[in-house]
Amino acid sequence: MRSFLRSLTPEQQVGLLFVGLFGLLAIATVVGVLLSLREQRTSATEPSPRAQQLQDYQSLLSSSWLMALVFWVGWAAGDGVAIVLFGLISFLILREFISLSPTRRGDHRSLVLAFFIVLPLQYALVWTEHFDLFTVFIPVYVFLAVPAVSALGNDPERFLERNAKLQWGIMVCVYGMSHVPALLMLDFPGFDGKTAFLVFFLVLVVQTCMLVQHLTSRRLQRPVAPAVSDGFHWRSWAYGLLAGGLLGVLMSGITPFKPLPALGMALVACAAGTLGHLVMKAIKRDRGVTHWGSAGRSVTGASGLLDRVDALCFAAPVFFHSVRWTFDL
Repeated sequence: MRSFLRSLTPEQQVGLLFVGLFGLLAIATVVGVLLSLREQRTSATEPSPRAQQLQDYQSLLSSSWLMALVFWVGWAAGDGVAIVLFGLISFLILREFISLSPTRRGDHRSLVLAFFIVLPLQYALVWTEHFDLFTVFIPVYVFLAVPAVSALGNDPERFLERNAKLQWGIMVCVYGMSHVPALLMLDFPGFDGKTAFLVFFLVLVVQTCMLVQHLTSRRLQRPVAPAVSDGFHWRSWAYGLLAGGLLGVLMSGITPFKPLPALGMALVACAAGTLGHLVMKAIKRDRGVTHWGSAGRSVTGASGLLDRVDALCFAAPVFFHSVRWTFDL
């Protein structure tokens, strides 16, 4: 089997990986449908406590399908299209984030700056592979420019709060998400044409960690932060990290990592993603919603898109810079 895989071209290897991924997602979808039908028959007679667990499972599954389809389209169409697709996702999730943060007339210039100048420039830096500037553009230059532009709007009321919300939205939705296509642009010696495997590695270990954490938390009590999330326990978090780390070791063969570094990279990505997901839950509680695009309070045409990618927005920059530091790229 290994000799067969080595005989394939990089494009054929990535294509085979997509076939396997979509096959696994199809099996998981069939399982979800069967469980849903069983749940409907059960709930017809008495309510089942597993209904919420099934709903969360289907939500994770839909997010996995979404990311797999985006990656497949991006890979099939080329790096340029992938960057444009992720730029569009950044636009939609930033819009979703800002829609739950009240703005004033004095914020209009800052919003124009964020959506139509900062976002395209950040992805242009990815496209041209200016990674040194790409790394500091938003945390340094944009963080200074946004409040300056806002001050020119001549509206000092709740100035700090308004600008902090916009800066945080840019950091998560633009800066964080832009690191996913940036992984495709890295240049590894002897790894040409196979950087898509890095994106698969990142997404699969983070999704696995979150799924295991969610499933194991159902049997535990006394969450760490019950006002923020009733599903975050140290034990379930450890189980999720363990599952993600083991998967990372098993996937080391399709990455430039050896097993031990692969374990470290997987743990770093999983920790960042799950803790970031917890942070986004805290923000949603602060805004008084349970989902960014929940029923009855849908704020964009891409309902709930930020719910599906929030962990990736936190995991991607940590993983990207860990890879660059490890391989001195």
